[in-house]
Amino acid sequence: MLSNFMVALVERVLNTALKLDPTLSDRLSSISQQRLLIDIRDWQQQFLVVFTGQQLHLYNTTETQYDCMISADINTLMALKNPAMLTQLIRQDKLDLQGDLNIAQGFSNAFAALNIDWPEHLSDYLGDAAAQQLWQLVKQTQQQSQKANKKLSTTLTTLCQDELKVTIHPLELEQFKQHTRQLKAHVAQLELRINQLLQAK
Repeated sequence: MLSNFMVALVERVLNTALKLDPTLSDRLSSISQQRLLIDIRDWQQQFLVVFTGQQLHLYNTTETQYDCMISADINTLMALKNPAMLTQLIRQDKLDLQGDLNIAQGFSNAFAALNIDWPEHLSDYLGDAAAQQLWQLVKQTQQQSQKANKKLSTTLTTLCQDELKVTIHPLELEQFKQHTRQLKAHVAQLELRINQLLQAK
């Protein structure tokens, strides 16, 4: 269970984001005073998020009054950084949503479009040139990390599928599904013929 200190810290981070990206308040204005209840299943905790028009408030709560409730595990909730995933996750039964869908989409869209000009804010502390260099270094490190992760993932997949034969290739899985469907269709036809023969007697 997250302590009140941690909840207050997250709330402070959210409100700092409001200051660093002035357009965030405008994007949240349409859902001002609307209560979004976030139920994190694997943490067995609920958080109520409310944008007052000037600030975001986050409460660790057992509140049952809300305008919209999202219930999912933490990994599914992290996928909501991409707003297009919302309806897809609902269809896959990975996420439950009750109440006004527009509120959930409003919060998701607002934070997905978060655009903080870090070099500008860092320049207040480091100066323009140093802030720009630091930001470029961070971006390069992030890109190299993504490339390394992709390469590692591809290597592990190849190793498990081709070398160790621990997992099957997606094409093999698709072939298996196709053969299973064909077998099911043949069994259904055979069952139909047997029933017809039995009725003919």
